[in-house]
Amino acid sequence: MTESPGFAPRAAIAGIGHTEFSKDSGRSELRLACEASRAAIADAGLTPADIDGTVTFTLDANSENEVMNSLGIREVGWMSRTPNGGAGAAATVQHAAAAIHAGLCRNVLIYRAFNERSGKRFGVQTGPVRSGGENWHVPYGLRTPAQMYGLWYHRWMLERGMSNADLGHYTVTARAYAATNPHAWFHGRPITHDDHQNSRWIVEPVLRLLDCCQESDGGVALVVTGADRARDLRDGPVARIAAAAQADVFGGVTTTNYYHDDLAAFPEAESVARRLWAAAGLGPGDIQAAMLYENFSPVVFMLLESLGFCGRGESADFVRDGHLGPGGKLPVNTHGGLLGEGYIHGMNSIVEAVRQIRGGAANQVAGVEHVLVSAGASGLILAADS
Repeated sequence: MTESPGFAPRAAIAGIGHTEFSKDSGRSELRLACEASRAAIADAGLTPADIDGTVTFTLDANSENEVMNSLGIREVGWMSRTPNGGAGAAATVQHAAAAIHAGLCRNVLIYRAFNERSGKRFGVQTGPVRSGGENWHVPYGLRTPAQMYGLWYHRWMLERGMSNADLGHYTVTARAYAATNPHAWFHGRPITHDDHQNSRWIVEPVLRLLDCCQESDGGVALVVTGADRARDLRDGPVARIAAAAQADVFGGVTTTNYYHDDLAAFPEAESVARRLWAAAGLGPGDIQAAMLYENFSPVVFMLLESLGFCGRGESADFVRDGHLGPGGKLPVNTHGGLLGEGYIHGMNSIVEAVRQIRGGAANQVAGVEHVLVSAGASGLILAADS
């Protein structure tokens, strides 16, 4: 296996920006992308003319030229898009860091924007089934993300003796963080475990309504530049990229585990974990906070085990014992996560990681030196660099 190259420590996230997270933005996806991008560029202390590279998702509807022309970016020397949806969130930072390391550009704008609630909703079939894996799934009723992922989650949970009630302990924690985060859709609205258990089934016996992420309208943007330049651009701690990685493995279908030898594992996340720890020279004990992608609540449990924060089959107890909450061993998704704050394909979790490094998060963790961000098939580690 080839480990991640050591380019990441030379780059940093210098700027962050986002729109509000809503259910009906009333604006085009291009406008959302530009609003978030202008905020991130300004936060970095730069102007649009300083941007000479862009990265976004293959799923983003906003073309590079539209964003450039709308923002006033004069010329770019690097453009790329990451595969998959939220699984590729941290890979956007890897692409940007690689471009900086290679000398292809100096300042890379990363953007992701959509009207995922008021516009086209994921899981709603609006046309013919594309070629590939969906030809095998959709005819049997696996049409929505909850249905497709639910099969894998069920197998994973059965092996560990977990029930949906175990998932509720994470969801309550996420909503408690969201309740004290002014940016969160569920700001001021915590829930109890009984609330979770009384919410309606989406995929019985695995997922209830409160196990599912938000459907959000909004945009998020980041600016990545060289670590030395980032220190010159702003006072205070800089979010240096200590490691960034992505992985896919044979037999995978995005991150829906139907065909791997071990159906109760997450091999993509395990591969990313090996690469991150090796590239950063760190381990789970060096992380003060983690932002773990959770389009559905079971993913947090899967990532805790895959990343090495607890052993196989130990995640339910780890969460139930309160380690993810304020003052816990590993505060997780301190913004409320994708369940509580908003769902912009995990990009808002990277924003929260930067805020934790800078010391300005709504639910700030004391003594933060390293924050891990995991999107399953991609991940990164940010380090506080003064």
